[in-house]
Amino acid sequence: MTHMSDIRPSVDGAVLDTAHIGDIEGALGTIRQHDVRARLTWRHRLATLLAILGPGLIVMAGDNDAGAFATYTQAGQNYGTSLLWTLLLLVPVLYVNQEMVLRLGAVTGVGHGRLILERFGRFWGAFSVIDLFLLNALTIVTEFIGISLALGYLGLSKPVGVTVAAVLTIAAASTGNFRRFERFALMLCLGSLLLVPIFLMVHPPLGPMARHLLIPGLPAGKLSNVMLLIIGLVGTTVAPWQLFFQQSYVVDKRIPPRFIAYERADLWIGIALVVIGAIALMAFAAAAFEYTPGFGNFTDAGGVAAGLGKYVGPAAGGLFAVALIDASIIGAAAVSLATAYAIGDVLAVRHSLHRKPTDAIGFYLVYAGLIAVAATLVLIPGSPLGLLTEAVQTLAGVLLPSATVFLLLLCNDRAVLGPWVNGRVTNLFTGAVIAALVVLSVILTASVLFPDISDTAILWTLGGGTVLGLAVAATAWLLRRLGSSGHAVEPTSVHADRTTWRMPPLRLLPRPQLTIAKRTWLAVLRLYLAVATILVVVRVVQIALGRG
Repeated sequence: MTHMSDIRPSVDGAVLDTAHIGDIEGALGTIRQHDVRARLTWRHRLATLLAILGPGLIVMAGDNDAGAFATYTQAGQNYGTSLLWTLLLLVPVLYVNQEMVLRLGAVTGVGHGRLILERFGRFWGAFSVIDLFLLNALTIVTEFIGISLALGYLGLSKPVGVTVAAVLTIAAASTGNFRRFERFALMLCLGSLLLVPIFLMVHPPLGPMARHLLIPGLPAGKLSNVMLLIIGLVGTTVAPWQLFFQQSYVVDKRIPPRFIAYERADLWIGIALVVIGAIALMAFAAAAFEYTPGFGNFTDAGGVAAGLGKYVGPAAGGLFAVALIDASIIGAAAVSLATAYAIGDVLAVRHSLHRKPTDAIGFYLVYAGLIAVAATLVLIPGSPLGLLTEAVQTLAGVLLPSATVFLLLLCNDRAVLGPWVNGRVTNLFTGAVIAALVVLSVILTASVLFPDISDTAILWTLGGGTVLGLAVAATAWLLRRLGSSGHAVEPTSVHADRTTWRMPPLRLLPRPQLTIAKRTWLAVLRLYLAVATILVVVRVVQIALGRG
């Protein structure tokens, strides 16, 4: 195993692996390392954008994975287009979260897990990687469940198809050529366009779609079921692995601060792709199953393919199955890479797609091992696939608020981001998002642990969570005022040239100042995670023993 001391570059900077220094070698273009020319013409700007294109597009395409296909079509099949408005509400959440991590990647040159380890200590560093590993491993299993369902509809051999998909996913990232992997990933992103002809075949009515997209409302039905689905929509759209993936991928692609504007454009393109895909999935599922016995009776993505084939035509069902396989493969690749990057970052081993497998053995073993184990589990008769899927949903709900808390803290650390720290508006918005995620994760955890929870209890949770969130925000603001008195902002952090400022080497950073407010947040977070994790484990064991 190669340790970080063996791979630290000789140049002054925080980048930990020499493979993360050099030219930007994107799928659609190259930018030389020392190219600092101004982009004055539209042709030059377009060429730069094409070279940068990748991190935002891939992470968002990976977001529309097998779980997303199931969740969006479930919303459409069970409730029509009445929940389309949730997708527009999630757009700013997606952008703000992912913009913060792309900024962290470009400015620091270090992965998310490593920053948490260095700035918050070994406990939180180890926790961030261990929980990510467990959640991602289960998520990858759900990707291969999606592949298996699609193969079943197409009438193809599941053992052969799952094996081919696993081998292809492993091989695509194991060539030692970053550009080759990115071209493979972008090709899979184009597979998302398969949803367009399905939408046109079904031709859902545009009037109700527009109304439900712009005017929020809740469909008729049991409130607990509707809330669980809304939480599922949030969970499938905003996931912890996305933060780790995009930050490390930006670092591995060697994108410096001067190209952050282009990376933001890449992110917006990815968000547009994921939202259009989600709208299409929900809308054509609603229209295809309306006035049929299948409306309100969602089973899984395989059932959606069968329904499209029955009510729309074989071509629609076949295209949906192929799109599901495409989405599952890119999801498995992105989630596995996020895990391998994080472990390589924290355990100090080489971790770059620019390196050949013989030059980064640990990195590629983690990536390939996760995929191989997931594919094997799906093929084993009697595997508890339903239990695994439920565990993924619950764990994601528990862990997402903690990931966003650390993201917010890191983006306000001037030693880490200097002139690139968050502004007040971003902090206020992210704080509100964290409060909402905590309330939703509590409802999700309670609903999974206590399936018979009443609508009244959910409404009390929403109301109580809102009041508690406001109280915590006011307390945090007061503690911050008390803890920050007398501490002046470093002039160099304020006036530095943003386009050239990079985080100094980690060993040279001043020790983080944990204010009273930060210590309070971390203590509350640790208590919340401990209680929620214990409850989840108990519930999973109960289900496994047949008592749930």
